[in-house]
Amino acid sequence: MMSKIQNILDNNWVKSFVFYSIFRAFYGAGILLVAWVFATESQAPPWVSVIFLLCSMIFSRILLKKIKEYRLSNK
Repeated sequence: MMSKIQNILDNNWVKSFVFYSIFRAFYGAGILLVAWVFATESQAPPWVSVIFLLCSMIFSRILLKKIKEYRLSNK
């Protein structure tokens, strides 16, 4: 039983999925916190928060790609 679980955890697809999930959880929570503070505590119009969230989506893809490249180059 443990060898089956170990084989699953050693799979590169599973490792990538787990890494991606953890990255999204922390990054997403941080971005939502910043967007909420920005929307409620600033004098900016609401559409500014929407633009911030859209830009953060693009930035997160670039950041994740760079992290993956860095991880692969250090293997």
